[in-house]
Amino acid sequence: MILLVLLASILILVVTVIQYDEQTTDYNIQRFERKEATTKQTIDLELTNKTTYSIKTENLAKIFQERIYEISSINKLNISFYDLNGNLLKSSIASAFEKLDLKPLSKEIITELAQNSNHRIVKDRQEDVIGYQSSYTYINDPKFKRIGILELQFTQDNSEIEKELREFISRLGLVYLLMFLIAIALAYFLSSYITRSIQTISDKMQQTRLNERNEKIILNAASSEIEVLVEAYNNMIDQLEESAARLARSEREQAWREMAKQVAHEIKNPLTPMRLTVQSFERKFNPEDENIKEKLGEYSKTLIQQIDVMSSIASAFSDFAKMPTQKRERIEVISVVKLALDIFNEKFINYIPKEQELYGNLDKTQLIRIVTNLVKNAMQASEKEENPIINVSVLSENKNIKITVSDNGKGIADDVKDLIFEPKFTTKTSGMGLGLGIIKNIIEAYDGTITFTSDEGKGTIFTVILPKE
Repeated sequence: MILLVLLASILILVVTVIQYDEQTTDYNIQRFERKEATTKQTIDLELTNKTTYSIKTENLAKIFQERIYEISSINKLNISFYDLNGNLLKSSIASAFEKLDLKPLSKEIITELAQNSNHRIVKDRQEDVIGYQSSYTYINDPKFKRIGILELQFTQDNSEIEKELREFISRLGLVYLLMFLIAIALAYFLSSYITRSIQTISDKMQQTRLNERNEKIILNAASSEIEVLVEAYNNMIDQLEESAARLARSEREQAWREMAKQVAHEIKNPLTPMRLTVQSFERKFNPEDENIKEKLGEYSKTLIQQIDVMSSIASAFSDFAKMPTQKRERIEVISVVKLALDIFNEKFINYIPKEQELYGNLDKTQLIRIVTNLVKNAMQASEKEENPIINVSVLSENKNIKITVSDNGKGIADDVKDLIFEPKFTTKTSGMGLGLGIIKNIIEAYDGTITFTSDEGKGTIFTVILPKE
């Protein structure tokens, strides 16, 4: 609406100026033609009935000696008489300050006049706001013999007309400015009314979440088009909830299937050596063997080791399946991290605290578990290095605690970086791949984050951010 009013205003303004100019030009031409016709009739009458001089070229100046000023004054025209060669004979210009070229007529004008079928030509010129129109025709005696050339010059001062045009345009501009402001106000209120319902729908769409319950849109008053859109959105919400429920159920079933496969796989690993041990003992069992007690003890030790492995597997899956219970308390983080590192005897593990003391509301046991798990991973990644280096640093960063564990080990390949926190994923030849998944759950329970950067063949840096409060 605003653009339409603006374009209409500009178009009407341009058309108005063009129309005004054309009307002014046509009016001046018609006015000049009327004055020209009257003047020529007066001159013809003077030559026919009132003069006592012989009607010849050389007598034109004498015939209109005084009469030329009277005719010029009555018709408000400048009158000039020329002979047929273009030499000036007489002019009505009395004051030298008026701008009129009193030189002989150019050959171009004389030739053009002779070749024109009407024996009349008109020349226009503009100087500042003054416009000049000049007509050239032949003067004939009563026998229609050419005796001279008549120039009639009409002077039009356009300053007043241009002033009127400017005033008209300014008034028209004020009118259209008012219309433009009214159009802006109407457009604003209309668009607000039209888009209010659409904005409600847009806000609801932005709040739509797959894993949350979404509210339907209820509008008391809306157009039929908006009602169709609202109905489509509400139907989509119903379908989305159904799809989300099916997806959640499918994901749970898939997760339990994967977990069952992993548990079965891990349990089968110790069962195989247990089976072989029992079968071997059954074949070789001899009650009379003097070393039977030693063999029975070795057999029992093997079974106990495999049973312990199965127990650790069950404990690991149990820890991953349930979120560890948090016991938040105010602890001094620097000393707790040092306590976690005291279980490692390796000299290449360097502890670099950036603070003397650093306090946070955390679970001491879980913090130790995070640090020891990351350090163990770093040691396993660096086990083939000739000079392994593991650096553990702790510092305060705004309202957070930042813990970094870096190593110069083999690094993490680009194609497995996205899987590093996935359950059951591991790059080691042993283990179940649940360590990083468990500590990620612990950290996220504190609304913290764990990230890493790694260059294959150069090492890895794990960064843990935990809020102090």
